Amino acid sequence: QVQLVESGGGLVQAGESLRLSCIASTTIFSISTMAWYRQAPGKQREMVAYITASSNIHYLDSVKGRFTISRDNTKNTVYLQMNSLKPEDTAVYYCYQRSSQTTSWGQGTQVTVSS
Repeated sequence: QVQLVESGGGLVQAGESLRLSCIASTTIFSISTMAWYRQAPGKQREMVAYITASSNIHYLDSVKGRFTISRDNTKNTVYLQMNSLKPEDTAVYYCYQRSSQTTSWGQGTQVTVSS
């Protein structure tokens, strides 16, 4: 079982930035697709961004141009840089790992954006 530990959430004002980090305890990090999901109260969990092992990247339309996903295979870490945050970005953000062998979720980190 892969363990994923997120950090970097918090309370910010609209327009500010946060960077989320997710460290994976796995030797197969470099061949995994890594993603960030979020879930707001009363809403379904949605995919925010993903990055494949070959660094192909995809974003949710509403975060394009504001969020950037990246990975550092030497640190088994995936990042989500979030700029120009909006109140509607408020949610619990989850790290997700997928490979041919395993899928795993982190415990989530709260991001709250005040207006």
